[in-house]
Amino acid sequence: MANSPQARKRAKQNSVRRLLNHSQRSAVRTAIKKLDAAIDSGDQTAAKTAYQTSVSMIDKATLKGLHHKNRAARLKSRLNKRVKAMST
Repeated sequence: MANSPQARKRAKQNSVRRLLNHSQRSAVRTAIKKLDAAIDSGDQTAAKTAYQTSVSMIDKATLKGLHHKNRAARLKSRLNKRVKAMST
């Protein structure tokens, strides 16, 4: 257990940040799952709107430091590739 006041404060901050990170990570995963479901159903308009929302969520998470920028770019590229493959 933390003994000094600084260590107690740090422990509290870490637990709060862990919960926030967890909820953001979960929201990004949920948006990607919704996109996967739209792609599997074959609905292009739903897939495009789901893609836009998932890209927005990924970008917000990246700005907050949840993901590395290259990981975010890779995710968005792969998702975009799957959405574009629907039209052909």
